[in-house]
Amino acid sequence: MVDFAGWQMPVQYTSIIAEHNAVRDAAGLFDIAHMGRLRFSGADACRFLDHIVTNDVTKLNAGQIRYALVTSENGGILDDVLVYRFQDHYLLVVNASNRQKILDWINRHRFGFDVEVEDLTSDRFMLALQGPHSARILRPHTTASIESMQYYTGCETVVLGNPAIVSRTGYTGEDGFELIVSSEHAESCWRALMRTGAPVGLRPAGLGCRDTLRLEAAMPLYGHELSETIDPFTAGLSFGVKLKAGDFIGRDALVAAAQQTDRRVRVGLELAGRRIAREGARVLAGESIAGTVTSGTFSPTLQRSIAMAYLNQEHARTGTVLHVDIRGKREPAAVVALPFYSRSRSS
Repeated sequence: MVDFAGWQMPVQYTSIIAEHNAVRDAAGLFDIAHMGRLRFSGADACRFLDHIVTNDVTKLNAGQIRYALVTSENGGILDDVLVYRFQDHYLLVVNASNRQKILDWINRHRFGFDVEVEDLTSDRFMLALQGPHSARILRPHTTASIESMQYYTGCETVVLGNPAIVSRTGYTGEDGFELIVSSEHAESCWRALMRTGAPVGLRPAGLGCRDTLRLEAAMPLYGHELSETIDPFTAGLSFGVKLKAGDFIGRDALVAAAQQTDRRVRVGLELAGRRIAREGARVLAGESIAGTVTSGTFSPTLQRSIAMAYLNQEHARTGTVLHVDIRGKREPAAVVALPFYSRSRSS
């Protein structure tokens, strides 16, 4: 257990590799109660969210979910978020380490909007059931039609006889679901899913394998690939930005950023050996610095050392061979396409 943004969080229950492989092959159950959950209601809830996030909230139908960024006036990323649309309210899921920052940002910019904002983080529990057997495990416990639920949709439903939100979302690169239940029903929900899933290989999974899974799937992590000094286009997240939709905070800066031709590029690196390129390691092209590693690990699925990095454009072409400085020794690394791992859509 470690302290993470004020929460006591499990790094691992058994081993990171065993939990990682369980998610890829069967299923894993994650405690993600640390993620911030903010409820928006009122006449201007949609208009206000459209003002503070980069995606087009006005186009969301009830049950749809969109990935978006919250950006500062200069276009830097304050957080990456999920926006849920329900019949009479919206839900914003934010990163644990950024929850208070985003709440402060909301309060700073809500003047003139008829919107109520409620922080549900302490009153609700959130868990992620991820892996190819996740639908089979969840099915007996909910009234939601999970088989017909599309990716990035969710619904207000019942789980184990209690009100809940179920969404087909996740941060592992696998099929799966995220559930929000009341805190008082958290433990019973966890235990019921574990009982149903254990015979088909479900394991509890911690922060350690959550990181290796998301890195294989090339999903950016705030504080590593994302920060207030990085704009969404540099981060490769243009799909979450709709410049022609609303007049959101940071739009003018992002219009300018979209025109830049010399920005750094987020790329994948595949190392020749088994040594791990850690955050901050320099990527070298001869004697010149080509960029910096943001995340690295030894991939349990691919059985090779992988990393994400920001590189200068002239060195970012797929197939380019560079070197990573790992504690003073150079390790050959090739630029590869992202993601490193992509699940079979038939699973």
